[in-house]
Amino acid sequence: MLPPMPARSAAPRSVRVCVEATAKRAFASALDWPGWCRSGKDEHAAVDAMLDHMERYRVVARAAAVPFAAGELSVVERLPGSATTDFGAPGTAAAAESEPLTGAEARRLISLVAAAWTVFDDVVAATPASLRKGPRGGGRDRDAMAEHVLAAEHAYARKLGVRLKQPRLGDAGGTMAAREAILEALRSGRSGEALVDRGWLPRYAARRIAWHVLDHAWEMEDRSDR
Repeated sequence: MLPPMPARSAAPRSVRVCVEATAKRAFASALDWPGWCRSGKDEHAAVDAMLDHMERYRVVARAAAVPFAAGELSVVERLPGSATTDFGAPGTAAAAESEPLTGAEARRLISLVAAAWTVFDDVVAATPASLRKGPRGGGRDRDAMAEHVLAAEHAYARKLGVRLKQPRLGDAGGTMAAREAILEALRSGRSGEALVDRGWLPRYAARRIAWHVLDHAWEMEDRSDR
């Protein structure tokens, strides 16, 4: 993992948000804060959910040593959703995510993705094996959820041209190697273009990967008896 960026004070800045929506569901995502994404029945509900999770995301920024002084949330781009949106994931890259990355932007992006993994690992370590079930008796327990995250990242990595064996749950070395390969791919995506045919834009990949990690970390917290 990269060492955390040095902390600095920061003045509140407007948060650029993109929203993708269908008639059933909307996702609001902070374009400059990978992983700060929430869903709702419509745009208003999704943006409200983002605000509700601001303090939780602050933990991620702190782990990355990236100053977090979020100001007003400003929707700068609206995208048509798809079946992926209805299924429960942000599925469309925003136009802003095709922008090239400066060296400083790339380091910041990578630090925040790495911090999302740090937060996830900390939550897993503090979470009981059995979790409260959802209102309909569903939901994975801790280990099944952690395995699901590993499997998803293995699939996501291919969108960046990374092909590695999926690590087993508890394989710290294999997990670290897979994560480092993903970060290296993001580091090499300075042009903003997809690294492989039909692959993901680096900025979108960072958003999608960090969202999935944090979504399940926060789910574990919400369903834990801690």
